[in-house]
Parts: sequence; C-alpha cells; structure tokens
Amino acid sequence: MIMVAICDDEIEVGAELERTLIDIFDGLRLKYEIDVFFAGDELCREMEAGTHYDLIFLDIEFAKGKSNGVEVGQLIRNIYNNNIVSIVYISWEKRYSMKLFAIRPLDFLLKPLTYETIEQTVKTYLKLSGLSSEVLVYKKGHDVFKAQIKDIAYLENRERKIIIRFSNGKKEFFYGSLKGLYNEQLKNFDFLFIHASFLVNYDYVTAVKYDHLIVTGKAKPLPIAPKKRDEARKHYLEILKRRGSM
Repeated sequence: MIMVAICDDEIEVGAELERTLIDIFDGLRLKYEIDVFFAGDELCREMEAGTHYDLIFLDIEFAKGKSNGVEVGQLIRNIYNNNIVSIVYISWEKRYSMKLFAIRPLDFLLKPLTYETIEQTVKTYLKLSGLSSEVLVYKKGHDVFKAQIKDIAYLENRERKIIIRFSNGKKEFFYGSLKGLYNEQLKNFDFLFIHASFLVNYDYVTAVKYDHLIVTGKAKPLPIAPKKRDEARKHYLEILKRRGSM
C-alpha cells in the first residue's frame, strides 16, 4: 500500500492532482491511499497523530499566516526526523528551487501540472523505492516467466506467436495477443506501437523515418503501418519532450 498526501490550498489543483494520481496508480495496478489537505498545518497534525506517508505532493505558497511548504518540509525533516518520505514540491514559481535543497525533495513541479510530469515523477518514486515492477510477465504452457523490460528491444507478432527480441540478440516466444500485451502490461512504459506486428522499445530506436524506424542492433528497419504513422511519430515526440531530449 502506497500512502500519498496532497497538500495544496487551491482546491481545483488538489482535486485534479488526485484524479491524475488515481488514474496513474490504477494503470500500474498498485494499491494506494490518497489523503488531500488544504493547509500545511492540517498535514502536520495528521503526521503528528501517527499517519505515515510514502509520497507527499506539497504546495509551497499558502495563504498569509499559514505555514508555507518550505516550513512544512523543514518540519518533516528536522523536527519529525522523517528522512524517508519522498516530497514533491509544486509551485507556480521557479524561484524557490534553491531554498528546497536542504529538504532533499524528490522533485519540483511547476504549475500548471501536466499528466506527463506527474506520471514521470511517480515512476521515479517507484523506481527509487524499489516498487517498480518493470518486468514483462508471460506464460508458456503452465510455466510463468519474467523478462526485464529494459532488456527488450522490440516484440514481434507472427501467427498468434509473440516473439520477444532482446537487446543481446536472444529471443523468446509465447502465444498471445500483442495488442492485449500492450494494453495490460506495456502501455505505461515507452513502447511504440508502430504496426500490428511490431511493438518497439523507445530506448532502442535510433531513427524514425516516414514509413519505418531503425532499431539498435537490427540491420533491417521495421515498417510503420500507414495508419500508425501519425500516431507513432506523435508518441515518439512526446517521449522525447518528456525526457528532456528536445
């Protein structure tokens, strides 16, 4: 169970962030509980009462007379001696970034928040906390296997047989649906669905052309289906932007 707190005095921002987190956690099939607070003092009282949070999204600016997010963060780290909880600061202003250094936040997100930045922060938290299940699970007969997603270059579909092409040149196969596999396990990772027969890991794409793309270690390019060209290019550019590559 991942315990999450949202603390923001802008009701609409807090509500939208909660909806986004619910969508992300549900998509990752993780158990979670989210508490929403509208003032830092409320969050502090809850923590003083013994509630433990794993991840806190904390606004910096609150109404005058209220503890701001920096003060709340200092309280969590220095008074409660809680150095485990991951704090993600959110603000309309960039100017606070240096003040947050001593609090060691997981991330700093600028408003207006976007689904992509929140999702990336959640994935970073899951990875650092060891909760990320970055494996592909598949069955061969009655046996269940796992493959590290980072080692998969692409997946190929041939007559109901799914072939996993690993970056080291090895391959595995099992029976199933490529579309079903994408929707159930790989949709939240950076895979490009370029063709009914090909699902490619972004990390192994070296070039995207009009009707094909180049994959590391594969001499022959993989075709992009005509109906997938606009969607594949758009998805590719979105990943580039999210990862700060453009």
